[in-house]
Amino acid sequence: MAVPETPQPERVAVIGLGYVGLPLAVRAAEAGFDVVGLDVDELRVKRLAAGDSPVEDITGERLLAALDGGRLRVTCDAADLDGFDICVISVPTPLREGAPDLSYVESAGRAVAPHLRPGATVVLESTSYPGTTEDLLRPLLEAGSALTAGRDFHLGYSPERIDPGNARWRLENTPKVVSGVDPASLEAVEAFYDRIVQRTVPVSSTRTAELTKLLENTFRQVNIALVNELALCAGPLGVDIWEAVDAAATKPFGFMPFYPGPGVGGHCLPVDPSYLSWQVRRRLQHDVRFVSLAQEINDGMPEQVVRRVEQALGRPAAGARILLLGLAYKKNTGDVRESPAVTIAERLLSRGARVRAVEPYADPLRLPSEVLCVELTAPELREADAVIVATDHDCIDYELVVREAAYVFDARNRCARARNVERL
Repeated sequence: MAVPETPQPERVAVIGLGYVGLPLAVRAAEAGFDVVGLDVDELRVKRLAAGDSPVEDITGERLLAALDGGRLRVTCDAADLDGFDICVISVPTPLREGAPDLSYVESAGRAVAPHLRPGATVVLESTSYPGTTEDLLRPLLEAGSALTAGRDFHLGYSPERIDPGNARWRLENTPKVVSGVDPASLEAVEAFYDRIVQRTVPVSSTRTAELTKLLENTFRQVNIALVNELALCAGPLGVDIWEAVDAAATKPFGFMPFYPGPGVGGHCLPVDPSYLSWQVRRRLQHDVRFVSLAQEINDGMPEQVVRRVEQALGRPAAGARILLLGLAYKKNTGDVRESPAVTIAERLLSRGARVRAVEPYADPLRLPSEVLCVELTAPELREADAVIVATDHDCIDYELVVREAAYVFDARNRCARARNVERL
């Protein structure tokens, strides 16, 4: 009697192994898929192959377990994509002079197309404007494969919802919006993510899914801008904005708390709303005024911080020794992409200040070379003309900061109320 062959696991290719792609690749390996991760950064691939994770949400232990178990391998060679059943594209989509730069998506599409085969599924996760999947990616895949989406292969879009450093909401338990260019594609995309996450949320079209991502982050951008503008008015009116927000948050309906800060950063908020406004202007000749105003307010917050510090010093920042606490855009992470804290440092440097920083997470090579990274010590605090709490990492000893610093500008509301502490 013949012994039945053991079915081979489905093969998943993940293009881009950053904050989005690496967690997905590791999770897919843990779910039983045979995963190949492709990235053009050779140094990153070597680091990953050695089990060294540059992404805080993926520990070295999880990465090594996936690699050693044989379910995950990483590569720079697009030839290793051959034979995939499912391919997820999670490459960057930055802005260049205010316009979307989709060159990484285009390159990924061209790399994937020759390896497409009938029955395979391609999913785009990179954030972009409505129409990117069908109007940009689809033609590239079809031209390079001689196959037709919806007839020969499945194509869909599923916006990433990665929140770096969030211990509660991870890839696995965050609901995943899924879509396809036709019903069969939606079914294939949903079936894949059903094995990765606890809940999928199907929508009717890839354009709806693309707009969903932009709506989520535009909502945050606009509300942060609202409370930032109120913060600039509250102090002169004799009002504590932080106390007002906390009080409003006790209302059990109709309100969601957002807090002021030195600006917005990361791979989403400073970028995603611009994709929406760019596409609306291009296609409809209409300006999304809320988006434009929100960006103007949030982009201006680093300058507001610098001005407030100069006012407190009673002189320009030139020659002043300024200690920044945190340079990442978000606490307890090392992500400095679009970080308002880095912008504050650059503004101070341009004014002639001597800038030092305490940044326990970020890669020093990604920080401004003129900024001297130091340890948080009592002498360092005492020697600073001003200390700015720019990123509220939990590991910072804020009691020491208040006790030793002559003047603290707290843009994150982490320090206790004291005579030497001024809050945003």
